[in-house]
This record gives sequence, structure tokens and C-alpha cells, in this order.
Amino acid sequence: MIAPPSGTRIWLAAGHTDMRRGMDGLAALVQTTLEHDPFCGHVFIFRGRRGDLVKLLWFSGDGMNLYAKRLERGRFIWPQAHNGSVHLSAAQLSMLLEGIDWRRPERTWQPTQAA
Repeated sequence: MIAPPSGTRIWLAAGHTDMRRGMDGLAALVQTTLEHDPFCGHVFIFRGRRGDLVKLLWFSGDGMNLYAKRLERGRFIWPQAHNGSVHLSAAQLSMLLEGIDWRRPERTWQPTQAA
């Protein structure tokens, strides 16, 4: 994905979304369900019912962008809520897109000595 400018907020739409929707349908969901302006420059993420497909909607200033990613194995980690939205950091977005549990990331190793 092309990186959005710093300061861009990332919103994850809770629940599942009909993945047959395109740019206009998802923009309408942002406006009506999430109560945000789809042209504000924020990134909005939607997940399908099966959980292996996400779509990202982002207005870059000169046009609407729609990105999709499907996992060949596993499912995207999603909040338990059925409506509303969750704010993510850029690091959490990266983990989400890699199929990693972004809610409670754990370090695999911590140094015990400096030298």
C-alpha cells in the first residue's frame, strides 16, 4: 500500500461489511454508519464476513483509493464489537495487514544485559 501522509488517522469499521461494495458504497458507509467524512484523508478499513478479505478506503487529495488484501491462510484479527469504529496506529495497521494480532503484540525477546 502507498503510505498515507503522517498524521493520517486510521479507522477500522467494526463488524463485517458486504465486500461487493466498491468505492461509492464504502464511502456511503463511512458517511452514514461511521459518521465520518470519507473525503477527509483518513483511512477506513472494512472486513468481509469470512474474515480473509479487507478493503481500505482512502482519499488522497486528488482521488479516492480502494485497496484490497486477501489472506491465503488465516483470518484478519478484528474487534468483537458489531458496530462503530476503532482507531489504529500505523504500526497496528501494518500488523493487521500481515495477519498479526495487533491488539496485544508481544515482543519475542528482551535483552537482559547491555554488554
